[in-house]
Amino acid sequence: MPLKVLDATVATFDGVFEKFRAESPKNKANFILFLANIDPSTNLSWCPDCVRAEPVIYKKLEASSDDIALLRAYVGDRPTWRTPQHPWRVDGRFNLKGVPTLIRWENGAIKGRLEDHEAHLDHKIGSLLNEN
Repeated sequence: MPLKVLDATVATFDGVFEKFRAESPKNKANFILFLANIDPSTNLSWCPDCVRAEPVIYKKLEASSDDIALLRAYVGDRPTWRTPQHPWRVDGRFNLKGVPTLIRWENGAIKGRLEDHEAHLDHKIGSLLNEN
């Protein structure tokens, strides 16, 4: 089955997250990828770590034969993300420190995570994907 992708912004996250949670029991694995918005002047993420990690993450998840859901949660532009009171920085469910952050979500909680400095590492993504 192909990778099922949902996209959310800070403004749309609650509704999209509810759909993601409702459908999660149908999947072998569920991931949330927090990442930076696209810079319209370059058509790339403003975050170099996101530019490096995204293709590796997508390739690894798409290669799996299991049913996998991916919620891409866009943190906003650089000034929005840098605000200490950014909603996902202060949300106890996520406690986000940097982007990209890849979270494995299971039974209503974080089962595992890769922070910004490691989210591009193929073997770490594979380990997170294969956790049981």
